[in-house]
Amino acid sequence: MKNYWSKMFKNLVKEEEGVSALETAIILIAFVVVAAIFAFTILSAGTTSTEQSKEAIYAGLSEVRSSMELRGAVVAETDGTEVTDLIFSVANAAGGDAIDLTAPADNTLIIDYRDQAQRSANLGWTLTWVVRNDTDDLLEEGELAEISVDVSGLTTSLGANTEFAIEIKPEQGGVVVVERTTPAFLDTIIDLK
Repeated sequence: MKNYWSKMFKNLVKEEEGVSALETAIILIAFVVVAAIFAFTILSAGTTSTEQSKEAIYAGLSEVRSSMELRGAVVAETDGTEVTDLIFSVANAAGGDAIDLTAPADNTLIIDYRDQAQRSANLGWTLTWVVRNDTDDLLEEGELAEISVDVSGLTTSLGANTEFAIEIKPEQGGVVVVERTTPAFLDTIIDLK
């Protein structure tokens, strides 16, 4: 009987090899390396996405920070039958970057006009400093500039009971849109509230 069990045992273990600890370690290391590569790829993609989002946010903040705002009323000067000039004051928005208000010939500030009948781009304008802290042409915090827009050369004159809009477009920053309606009767000077 001893021979029987001895033969049986030899047949069971005959030509069978077990997985050694070294082979197991190599397989385990391979899985860890592959997992690390996938993790690095995912983290890199997340970082790239985050950087692109951050750039978009900073670009948007730059546009907002360099905006100007309307200060006070919009005044219309007329010849009694049509509006010849629109006058308004602008200031730098709180905490905003300086805005270049160099002479109109350089197109640093573009003013467009539109109403129900027409659209006119890049109207002529003049600048008067109401409050100025230095001698440059930059609208900076604490400064106030008065802009007079010549609308006498429009295709259809700006007369009574006309809804219109002026778009003030600085070189960088947000566009300021001023929408008003002229009254039924035109005085020489009109406050367009």
